[in-house]
Amino acid sequence: DLSLLRFISAELTRGYFLEHNEAKYTERRERVYTCMRIPKELEKLMFFGIFLCLDAFLYVFTLLPLRVFLAMFRFITLPCYGLRDRRLLQPAQVCDILKGVILVICYFMMHYVDYSMMYHLIRGQSVIKLYIIYNMLEVADRLISSFGQDILDALYWTATEPKERKRAHIGVIPHFFMAVLYVFLHAILIMVQATTLNVAFNSHNKSLLTIMMSNNFVEIKGSVFKKFEKNNLFQMSNSDIKERFTNYVLLLIVCLRNMEQFSWNPDHLWVLFPDVCMVVASEIAVDIVKHAFITKFNDITADVYSEYRASLAFDLVSSRQKNAYTDYSDSVSRRMGFIPLPLAVLLIRVVTSSIKVQGVLAYVCVVLFYCGLISLKVLNSIVLLGKSCQYVKEAKMEEKLFNPVMTATPGKPAGKQQSTFKSTQGISTDENGSTSVTNQPVHQKENTPSLLVTSNSDQFLTTPDGEEKDISQDSSELKHRSAKKDLLEIDRFTICGNRID
Repeated sequence: DLSLLRFISAELTRGYFLEHNEAKYTERRERVYTCMRIPKELEKLMFFGIFLCLDAFLYVFTLLPLRVFLAMFRFITLPCYGLRDRRLLQPAQVCDILKGVILVICYFMMHYVDYSMMYHLIRGQSVIKLYIIYNMLEVADRLISSFGQDILDALYWTATEPKERKRAHIGVIPHFFMAVLYVFLHAILIMVQATTLNVAFNSHNKSLLTIMMSNNFVEIKGSVFKKFEKNNLFQMSNSDIKERFTNYVLLLIVCLRNMEQFSWNPDHLWVLFPDVCMVVASEIAVDIVKHAFITKFNDITADVYSEYRASLAFDLVSSRQKNAYTDYSDSVSRRMGFIPLPLAVLLIRVVTSSIKVQGVLAYVCVVLFYCGLISLKVLNSIVLLGKSCQYVKEAKMEEKLFNPVMTATPGKPAGKQQSTFKSTQGISTDENGSTSVTNQPVHQKENTPSLLVTSNSDQFLTTPDGEEKDISQDSSELKHRSAKKDLLEIDRFTICGNRID
């Protein structure tokens, strides 16, 4: 009975019912809706994160000099009040003075770096060589950033560690020189990045700028087809926020240098404007495409970005508490890898070399500009704090503010840690029963070994190859009582690559 006519007729009239596989098609539709929501949710996270970086960056120019002045004033007038306290200065004041001294020393060291000579040296290279140099600079920036905050934290803790403890360090002076060297080298590296970008803007055929922008799309290939979990995506999002804010500052430096060369002619700003918009638009497009496909391939919903935003807001709110153990700018540095000191040194160096201050009126303008920066910093901090409290309440994370997880001491079990926590961390109890930290705790991962186990990706990054077998065995033994690592417990992450589980 089979014939060609019957076969063609069956092909033309054959039917099927999609509702027989309703679950699969509903899931595909939800994936489409998730990809459509990604740009909005991602940009909301980016917008909030960029203002967090701006707040930490403005802090270096506005409140840090005032805090250093107050700390120095307290130190000078200390004999007038007598030594009521065993500490000459509070730990936060010591850290502020160290930051201020590092900033001043590195600023004067940057005067020995000739920006014009560096520009002409880079401009004389070929396009392909400059493209390779720019890629190498990006890798070097991520590597040095991942180690830089550790150097600064080691200096702060060494300088403020309680004297009654047994000291096991090389001393404050060596740590201080290491920190100065790091900030100086990082500032030079960012200067070379800005100079390369400036050469790309000023090239006649814009070929280098096109190649540098296409390099962003290569980033999609290296990220989209890897396995990601929520914690890994959180790390990548923080890194993207830091990268976007740093690019904005680099574009500002390029515009300042170009405007100086053209005697601050406003018409030249409109010549640079299309190129600036093109760089920013390519960065935004790459981030949207990258995150959209990562969430699609790993079955992650768009609501995860609101969790990330709540975690960043939690850092800001917790830094305002009485028992806070870190400055907020340092918390942003650890979370996002954005260290404001080197970038601030470079920006101050570029501004002071581009703008000449002469006469009384010029100094009055500088004072007014500084007052405007302080007003912007205060306004930004107030708005961010209000929004952060709103995000924390929406995420129902208020109880974590008042019941923080105890910090475990390396090499000690959790039980022994809890019994000795008061003596080691210096916690005092007032009449109301609330606790407050009187000594600055060691900067460590805030996790409890009995509840939270380090993921395999963390162990792979921090453990030599010879210990991989033991790690896998320990992880399998504790798997039945392990929990997913909370986003709030991640304060050390890899900026130089995406961790794969």
